[in-house]
Amino acid sequence: MVVAPLVTLNNGKKCPQLGLGTWLSEPGEVQKAVKHAIEIGYRHIDCAMLYGNEKEIGEAIREKIADGTVKREELFIVTKLWNTFHEREKVVPTCKKSLKNFGLDYLDLYLIHWPVAQKIKGELNIRLPFKDSVGIDYDYVETWKGMEECVDLGIAKSIGLSNFNSKQLERVLKNARIKPVMNQVEVSPNLNQKKLIQFCRARDVQITAYSPFGSPARPWAKPGDPVLRLDDPKLVKIGQKYNKTACQVILRYLIQLGTIPIPKSSNPSRIEQNIDVFDFELSEEDMVIVDSFNCDGRAVHAEELKGLPHYPFEGVEF
Repeated sequence: MVVAPLVTLNNGKKCPQLGLGTWLSEPGEVQKAVKHAIEIGYRHIDCAMLYGNEKEIGEAIREKIADGTVKREELFIVTKLWNTFHEREKVVPTCKKSLKNFGLDYLDLYLIHWPVAQKIKGELNIRLPFKDSVGIDYDYVETWKGMEECVDLGIAKSIGLSNFNSKQLERVLKNARIKPVMNQVEVSPNLNQKKLIQFCRARDVQITAYSPFGSPARPWAKPGDPVLRLDDPKLVKIGQKYNKTACQVILRYLIQLGTIPIPKSSNPSRIEQNIDVFDFELSEEDMVIVDSFNCDGRAVHAEELKGLPHYPFEGVEF
């Protein structure tokens, strides 16, 4: 069993340095994946209300607690506030709804999923979450006040952000009563985010790295989009040097950049491989080789949000 080392957050809480991602985990699959992950040592599970699978994940977590595999306090459960619940008065009830879905008393980390607030027309499409939605100009600083209330009530031990750029993060920090502990953003060899990582580190905010393999299963992929090839000879060669796969090389690279990767998988052997990255270290030369993949190749660009208030990926360097 491999248990990831712990990272200390700015509020003294501890977060495992690698977690299981659960976006696009199919119904019926995610419960098995989470149970297997916990059995082999995962303690950090990354979720979101948007993903539509909090109930299944909660069943898996509660089963593993009930059978003695793990104690609740050993787990680090993360979920996120979706864009249609940004109004301050909606934050606490939405957090409580997630807790009801999980069947848990508290979250270890609650994140604002995006800085952009929306209203939705019709039903939410989990695979295409920005479809049929209308942006509204609601200040995420007000949303943050609702997040702080979740801490006051004890229903979230820590709070943070997701997909916030440097200027947006700085603005939250200037207005926060309770400091965000985390900014969860896309990080992969194609988009290594070194400037944002450095910016956050200087302010004692950790970075969770989502889509570490470039999100190959994303439903909105278009011809010509940057592709991170896991059979790239340079990655394969580095892997052979350490007797590791290309995916393990990528995860180790992200850890050495100072991030907390959350690879998603429902495949038992891949779940096992993904956490088996703490028994080797990439050399400086190997880090430089993986650095060379960086092309600012964002996979999750949320193009439907362009032009809306607080869209994070335009008009700012990082």
